[in-house]
Order: sequence, then C-alpha cells, then structure tokens
Amino acid sequence: MKLSILMPVYNEEARLPDALKQALAVDYPCEIELVVVDDGSKDGTAQILAAADDSRLRPITHPRNQGKGAAIKTAVAEATGDYMVILDADLEYDPNDIPRLLDPVLDGRATVVYGNRTFGSHSSFSFWYVMGNKAVTTAANMLYNCYLGDLETCFKLMPLELYRSLAVKSKGFGMEAEVTGKLLRRKVRPFEVPISYAARSREEGKKITAMDGVEALWILLKERIRKPPANI
Repeated sequence: MKLSILMPVYNEEARLPDALKQALAVDYPCEIELVVVDDGSKDGTAQILAAADDSRLRPITHPRNQGKGAAIKTAVAEATGDYMVILDADLEYDPNDIPRLLDPVLDGRATVVYGNRTFGSHSSFSFWYVMGNKAVTTAANMLYNCYLGDLETCFKLMPLELYRSLAVKSKGFGMEAEVTGKLLRRKVRPFEVPISYAARSREEGKKITAMDGVEALWILLKERIRKPPANI
C-alpha cells in the first residue's frame, strides 16, 4: 500500500521546516509521498519548499490563495497513493500518530479512519473552540444517527479513490463537514483512534473562526437532506 500525505500550506514559513522534517522522519509501515500545496503564500513558503531535498516530497503551488478545501482538491488530483490522509503544516497534529491510523486498515478492521482529539487541559486554545467543535460533531451525530467523537479532525484517512468520488466542493474549512456528511450519507462510519493534539493560539496563526462552525452546520444539514448518488 502507498499512502499520500496531503499538506495544505498558507503562510507557514515559521513552522513549515519542522512540519516537513517531522512528517518525513516517521517510520511508516508502507510507502509514502508527501504532497504539499502552497496555497498562494506571501511569505517564504515557496523558498522553503524549493530548498527541501527528499524524493518523497512533491510541492505544488497555487498562484493565489483559494482555501484549505481547494488546496486539498489539488493535492488529491496529483496524489498517486492508494490511501490518503491530510496533515496540516501548523504542527498541531503529530505525524507519529499516522501509523496508528493505518493499523485498523492494514489489519482489515476499517476502511475510513479518523483521529479523535481528546481536548485535554492543554490541547485547545479556547473553551469556545472546544464547545464549537463538540456542537458541530453532536449535530452530525443527531442528523445521521451515528456516534463520532471528533468530526472536525484534520486526520481523516481513507482510500484516495473514495475521497475523489465524494466530489468535495467546499473551498475552505467547510470541507471537513462536507467530507463527513457525504461519508455518513453513504452509510460509511469512520473508525476512530485517539490522537495527540496541541492547538496554537490566534496570535500564533490559528485561522478557523466561529463562522466556519456555522458553515459546517449548514453543510451537514444540506448533505443530510440530499439523496445519495444513484451509483453508490
């Protein structure tokens, strides 16, 4: 099996070198590629990617910023793996957890695996961020009659062709809700494994806002009332 690790990047020059180093240093149980999409960064991101020297790294550039969903769409189109997982460049997620996501797939227990953040005392930048995440996740559980612990997690591992078939349209952070809504609408229940998480603050560059939570709720409702594609 080959795993495509997809990394959207926007103005992360302070963290990108460590993000690349950490992602490429993990002892993965399979072949990997790291597809990095520079989503129109205005800082030194392009120079950092140009200087990186690893055959597993595949840098791609957007001429202007289009949003996380658009960056992932580009990465998915270029990826060559059997499976994919998203890894942000902000160092909030630990790539050492990725092999744990792979375990249920490699031993045949699951096809789609989510990394579940526990949000302990030092793993979120604010109380309201955690409550917003829980509200969105609870809404999904009620709408789709399931029991997920963390809908908004970045760590969503699944077959690359499955993600492509979802035809995700959201260009921003709404992609997280859209992906999950479309999977649940198809009766695909993600397998969850606990992961570590260290949130950064607004001052450190945290980008998601309350409006992203409102958008996620709307997307979940919209996906719930739509009928699944006839060929699914």
